[in-house]
Amino acid sequence: QLQFVESGGGSVHPGGSLRLSCTASGDTWNYYSIGWFRQAPGTEREGVSCINTNGIVTDLLDSVKDRFTISRDDVKRTVYLQMDNLKPEDSARYFCAARIGNRCQPTYGFGSWGQGTHVTVTV
Repeated sequence: QLQFVESGGGSVHPGGSLRLSCTASGDTWNYYSIGWFRQAPGTEREGVSCINTNGIVTDLLDSVKDRFTISRDDVKRTVYLQMDNLKPEDSARYFCAARIGNRCQPTYGFGSWGQGTHVTVTV
């Protein structure tokens, strides 16, 4: 079982950038695909992006796929989400989670959720 700690959130103006980090402990890192998810108040949680055990990326959200980039550092046991050209609708709490194996879908297979890091994009 992995344990995650997310960091890197904050408050930015539209058009700004943030780099989120998700650092893991507690289990063998390369058994898992890692996904980023987000949830705004009063909305359903949605998948953002995922990277599998081979470093292959699955885009989960069309509205951010040209602006957000996921990457994986197996030495640091960390997955990053580089977010550029942020928009107010990107404001949410961002979570990372793990799925056993090299598939990023179905997304209901993810577990070991972190506590999240909050992103606010305000005018």
